Amino acid sequence: MSLTDANIMNTYRRTPIALVRGQGARVWDAGGRQYLDFLAGIAVCNLGHAHPAVVDAVRRQAGELMHVSNLYYTNPQAEVARILVERSFADKAFFCNSGAEANEAAIKLARKYAHENLGPDKYELITMKDSFHGRTMATITATGQEKFQFGFTPLLDGFRYIPFNNPEALEAAITPRTCGVMLEPIQGEGGVIIPDDDYLARVREICDRHKILMIVDEVQTGIGRTGKLFAYEYSGVKPDIMTLAKALGNGFPVGAMLATNEIARAFSPGNHASTFGGNPLAMAAVQATLETILGQDILGRSLETGAYFRQHLERLKAKHSMITDVRGKGLMIACALTGDGAPIVSACQERGLLINCTGGKTLRFVPPLIITKNDVDEAVSILDAALEGR
Repeated sequence: MSLTDANIMNTYRRTPIALVRGQGARVWDAGGRQYLDFLAGIAVCNLGHAHPAVVDAVRRQAGELMHVSNLYYTNPQAEVARILVERSFADKAFFCNSGAEANEAAIKLARKYAHENLGPDKYELITMKDSFHGRTMATITATGQEKFQFGFTPLLDGFRYIPFNNPEALEAAITPRTCGVMLEPIQGEGGVIIPDDDYLARVREICDRHKILMIVDEVQTGIGRTGKLFAYEYSGVKPDIMTLAKALGNGFPVGAMLATNEIARAFSPGNHASTFGGNPLAMAAVQATLETILGQDILGRSLETGAYFRQHLERLKAKHSMITDVRGKGLMIACALTGDGAPIVSACQERGLLINCTGGKTLRFVPPLIITKNDVDEAVSILDAALEGR
């Protein structure tokens, strides 16, 4: 830890434990202590740590071909693109290395499409208050939270913010410059905020009527987190552009931006690129992750275990007045609190459970989708004790 503090920039508030190994839903620190991991790398390790299918795929690919750049064709990239296209609304994929890069690509594609098809004055994107889309200059501008933007002004031109889950606000915000709307199906960093069941359908209808693009950021909700491969599937409508990352490679850094043929045609060679995007090693991790999630009914397990978890959290809510709300979908779950959540996070860690807090007063649970009901029972027992001791 001292070596890290001495040599790495101070951009994270690190918990004072050094993790050295993981297996399934458990991780171990340098002192050999075990923790039940209900954070999963912040909704990344959906298959848990060191899943054998992903480990074997990465090892095998590392011994064959790790990187050659996108100047050449590679089969792993083609196979992953095929799976994503077949399982989604999209016709084409672009690969990169993170959620921020995927959202950056989506913003560029939306502007390029609008410039070519709707006119050069159509460049403005409407995004949601309390959203989170990344840390690049474009994506912090798209993010509707001032705390992420402080100190980085002037921000980019062309973004407007409206309340989430408010179709009327969207309708009122559209101007002759608007080219699209960018939103998360469920706001993750905003506190696991779940919109009305018809919200995405109403957004789709507004976008169609005004001839603007609908972009869904599924960086956190995608790859089974909510009980479907993509959270937009609950709405019964299809977006024009979607972004993915986090759980896509089960821990291997990778991102993707997907779009329909009509929209994707706006990009031509030289418009956008990523040196490492879609490299064979990343694609091996993604293919193994997707095939495992789809082939072993991980989606069904996520729904069943998530419902069981929320049921037990509701019992804690009845017992502890500090909990004011329990919400979630699949295994993307939150408890809203009356006070500061940081001491509860620390108390859980001391007892062997890793969770985190968003917005100061919301406990967030995004465990591996492979957790068992016994894991849930253990986590709830630890959280109960942490709340008792506050």
